[in-house]
Amino acid sequence: MLKAFKHFIQELTLGESDKIKFAEDDKRLAAAALLFHLVDIDGVIEESESRKLREILKDHFQLSDEETTELIKAARRKDDEAVDLYGFTSVLKRTADADERLQIVEMMWEIVYADGHVHEFEDNTIWRVAELLGVSSRDRMILRRKVASHAPEES
Repeated sequence: MLKAFKHFIQELTLGESDKIKFAEDDKRLAAAALLFHLVDIDGVIEESESRKLREILKDHFQLSDEETTELIKAARRKDDEAVDLYGFTSVLKRTADADERLQIVEMMWEIVYADGHVHEFEDNTIWRVAELLGVSSRDRMILRRKVASHAPEES
């Protein structure tokens, strides 16, 4: 009985292809897609940004290495398909509470500061996402200062 239940759970989470699936309305996928968008926005994916993306997703969502890899792949696909950020932010607005939305903005700043400097496109994206998530300008700037105070020096 327990073995059958375990198999059922694996089928739900892994599917037939043995790959972890993230639903369209999964807040983890929406957050990961926003974070990946930031990593890729300036046209250069720095190793420091990739490492920080993996670390943030794994720690924040308590994922295994395999789940983290699959989430990043799914996030990249979703970002490539997206025409705007609203699809991601609308999922988060519906499924994440105010504290979780603040955490997402903080994670975005962590990604941006991973390489030691903020590109104007990154700053503008966080501003737009914060507005769509209902995070105030004051809270966005508090989170920026918090993350910047622990960030590596600009290179």
